[in-house]
Amino acid sequence: MLLAAYTSHPHEAGLDEAGRGCLAGPVFAAAVILPPDFTSPYLNDSKQMTAKRREQLRGEICEQAVAWAVAEASPAEIAAINIAKASYLAMHRAVQALVVTPDFLLVDGNRFTPYPDLPHACIIGGDALYRNIAAASVLAKTFRDERMRALAETYPEYGWEQNAGYPTARHRDAIRAHGPTEHHRLGFRLL
Repeated sequence: MLLAAYTSHPHEAGLDEAGRGCLAGPVFAAAVILPPDFTSPYLNDSKQMTAKRREQLRGEICEQAVAWAVAEASPAEIAAINIAKASYLAMHRAVQALVVTPDFLLVDGNRFTPYPDLPHACIIGGDALYRNIAAASVLAKTFRDERMRALAETYPEYGWEQNAGYPTARHRDAIRAHGPTEHHRLGFRLL
């Protein structure tokens, strides 16, 4: 059973990212403020769910959240500042896009660049412990997967509709055969 919140702040936002270990595509992040009574028996770390279950929960989260936002950092930004800083940049953009100002940020992971004037805590494995981080995990993953499926229509040889840009054998074989695209992270070891 996931915990409702880390603090007693009424607008604690959970933050998580998706796509950090990919070879292609942007890194996405989500910020979610849930109502205290939000419950779902299926909510968990998005990596522990089927794609169908994540999509179902995405609808529930978007409908019932006090506020939610999804943002990204591009492959060019990742190349310019590195993947960790790009992940924090995407998280900051998601926080900035919230229609309700949070009073505390609960971040999945062990590091974070502080957001101006907002306290935060980093929780390793937080997406399997706290509802708001798990909800952010679901949104970041589903919105990113949706983007990679759209990119796969233009670049079908890379299999992004299935691998979402992660370093599978098929993806690496396609890079060898066709070279990288402008959506590949050129600072990463692609082969």
